[in-house]
Amino acid sequence: MYALTVRDHVMIAHSFQGEVFGPAQKLHGATYVVDVEFQSEDLDSDGLVVDIGLASEALKKLIMDYNYRNLDDVPSLAGKNTTTEYMARVIFDGMARQIADGEVGPGGQRLSGLKVTLHESHIAWASYQGSL
Repeated sequence: MYALTVRDHVMIAHSFQGEVFGPAQKLHGATYVVDVEFQSEDLDSDGLVVDIGLASEALKKLIMDYNYRNLDDVPSLAGKNTTTEYMARVIFDGMARQIADGEVGPGGQRLSGLKVTLHESHIAWASYQGSL
């Protein structure tokens, strides 16, 4: 299995519902380092999984909708606990749509899987991985 990973970051604010979250029930901020790993069984004729430039632009475009936003105010996330784990899946689903729409170029058609990792800090992160 081949893989190519691109990285960006997003700065958000949010709050959580539920006693398990303690002080995080109050509005607080986070800066996530976002890694998206594109997976393929083979390489294209140029030796690529996908075009790194197109993959980077697709990620930047996707997370722009969340950057410098209070996720509590984003309609598509209303009523959700936007945990690191949950947001990894949200970004996975968004990237899968972009791949299907050709945003990462023709190499996207060969992709077999995708993994999204959100690094909340240098000691904690969460991922969502799935097949395409």
